Amino acid sequence: MSQAVLLTDFGPPEVLKLGDIKIGDPGPTQIRLAVRFAGVGPTDLAIRSGHLRNVFPASPGAVLGFEAAGVVDAVGSAVADVSTGDEVAVFLPGLGGYAELVLADYWVRKPPSVDWDAAAALPASGEAAVRVLNLLRVAPGETLLMLGGTGSVGTIATQLAVARGVRVVAAVRRDDFGVAENLGAIPVEYGEHMADAVRSAVGQVDAVMDAARASDLETAAGLASAPRRVITLTNPSAEQLGATLSGPIPAEIPAALTEAMEQLADGNLILRDRTVRPLADAADVHAQLQAGTLRRKAVLAVS
Repeated sequence: MSQAVLLTDFGPPEVLKLGDIKIGDPGPTQIRLAVRFAGVGPTDLAIRSGHLRNVFPASPGAVLGFEAAGVVDAVGSAVADVSTGDEVAVFLPGLGGYAELVLADYWVRKPPSVDWDAAAALPASGEAAVRVLNLLRVAPGETLLMLGGTGSVGTIATQLAVARGVRVVAAVRRDDFGVAENLGAIPVEYGEHMADAVRSAVGQVDAVMDAARASDLETAAGLASAPRRVITLTNPSAEQLGATLSGPIPAEIPAALTEAMEQLADGNLILRDRTVRPLADAADVHAQLQAGTLRRKAVLAVS
């Protein structure tokens, strides 16, 4: 049996409860991971609340968590690139990270230069950042509006976009302006005057990436050159605006994870500041993130 944080129902943070689950042997192309740290992301909160119940198939009894880092505990018969005892970070499109053990289909080796909590904080955000930038096809000289520019995904995507020669406008809180500027972005403030601020700074934008937990996607979409170049990670109303709600693309996950981890190991990426809390504090972490009293990336220490 593996101790885990279970989703007992959809609702407030209190629906997250410690319990036990059974984790079997890995399938031929899977690994089983003894989790050391698990990342907490904004999509976790949206799933828990029921906001995305029609998008993600999580149900009561599920274990949240799209990302984790730990030591390989067992490998499937067809797995040749890692062995028991190897240190890896995993991306979990089917969830399961808030647990002592998890089965994973996608992983990347943790380089010695990358700390454990950073490795756990990277997979979901790094995959999403690389995926959406590739889907938007932002080219050198173009302008990208980033909603949530100082969040976990936005921090990575901003740096990757700037490195590609893209001008990034980051919609953030005013007290995050300095952080956005350090990432290479032009900051504008969220709120009723966001559209005017963007037009004043750069005019029209070529594309929009929505990496915020809650944002004015409709206003942002109106600033883009075309709805097809507006992609959100969490807003289920995207289709009504002609935009796209994007999810992982299985065939592209390994390359995205490798790119993100290599950039981190080489010192080319700065991750959002992190707060580490015990696994048993998952509900409290969700409550603080939801209330806005915890504004760092949260990572759960599992073992």
